[in-house]
Amino acid sequence: MSHHNGHRAGPSRRALLGAGLAMPALAALPRAARAAGQPLKIGVLCDMSGIYADDTGPGLVAGVKVAVQEFGASVGDRPIEIVSADDQNKPDVGAATAARWMDKEGVSAIVCASASSITLAVAEMANTRNKILLIAGSLSADLTGKQCTPRSFQFGLDTYAGPRSVIAPTIRAGAKTWFIINVDYAFGLSLRDEGSRMIAAEGGKVLGTTGFPLGTTDFASQLLQARASGAQAIALACGGTDWSNLVKQAHEFGITQGGQSLVTLTGGINEIMAAGADLCAGMIASAPFYWDLDEGSRAFAAKFRPLHNGHYPNWQQADGYNGALHYFKAVKAAGTDDGGKVADAMRATKVKDLLIDNASIRADGQVMRPTYLMKVKPETAPGRADIFALVSTLAAEDSWRPASESACTLLRKA
Repeated sequence: MSHHNGHRAGPSRRALLGAGLAMPALAALPRAARAAGQPLKIGVLCDMSGIYADDTGPGLVAGVKVAVQEFGASVGDRPIEIVSADDQNKPDVGAATAARWMDKEGVSAIVCASASSITLAVAEMANTRNKILLIAGSLSADLTGKQCTPRSFQFGLDTYAGPRSVIAPTIRAGAKTWFIINVDYAFGLSLRDEGSRMIAAEGGKVLGTTGFPLGTTDFASQLLQARASGAQAIALACGGTDWSNLVKQAHEFGITQGGQSLVTLTGGINEIMAAGADLCAGMIASAPFYWDLDEGSRAFAAKFRPLHNGHYPNWQQADGYNGALHYFKAVKAAGTDDGGKVADAMRATKVKDLLIDNASIRADGQVMRPTYLMKVKPETAPGRADIFALVSTLAAEDSWRPASESACTLLRKA
């Protein structure tokens, strides 16, 4: 169950001869006979050691483990087995791992919270192989837009929903001019473009944007451009340690002291705690989950923390739980792990668990759950995890891109 077993050298080296002898006999068995009693394998693919490891990483595996425990560790006579791997934020590594799992190791579904560039590739691969993709922290809106597939399901925020609940209240509070700092790949570019459209739609004005490569440690150039723009709001279109470093350096540059405000388009509890909640007091953020929101989220946190060194869950890790649990229910209902049949079963039943109360799944794979606008409390003490106060709840139909505006062809058939 450790998160290393996904990227060991694997049995190919250890048992080439044995595997060579066993394969023809195994291949002769009909699939149904082979599946009975065979493990139902679910893969967890994300950054385990880099910029996004605190957002996803071993904590995402822990979220999936909570689902396995809650479901009873098996589906019918098939024990559930979790494999996991570090994609290192590299598309070639992530794609190769996903292909190996699905083609050689019998993985039926992948919980993916990788960089969007990786998840977009895995979505296509899972669809062509008749497997299920459970998205739990990859934010590109293309995953439910122009690159939607019938076998991909989005349980978390995307680059539409993230800024959706943050931009309008910020403009209404008086910040009319904006400058956007974005990480320079699919996720950050999508966030920049969606955010720019929303700012304009609310009557605001984007004075400029600037990008940076993933893993940047010195943001002087970007922050100087943002300060020089004179924009009232500086929007951060990034995540992980990039986000935390950017916020720390913005304070060193006196950005907020100079009257400009930092606005996060997706940063969550991990990023804020890493930067220092005191530096983020008053900042608003949107999330589909917060561990201290209600009884259900507190119950989930109580199950999660022993599996992740006492850490509190974030929304990505909670999405892993939501996705895996709904998947196990669908496999049971369908009586098979065939991707097409499981996808139909997933859409036929509403998502109901400790955190989501009867959310339907749209034809584009979007789980229609509400999102929450949170504000960082002013009195947060260092190391404390109860950092958010709820500002407002945004209904599902107000959180996600309207079907009428979507580029997903599956919504046209619906």
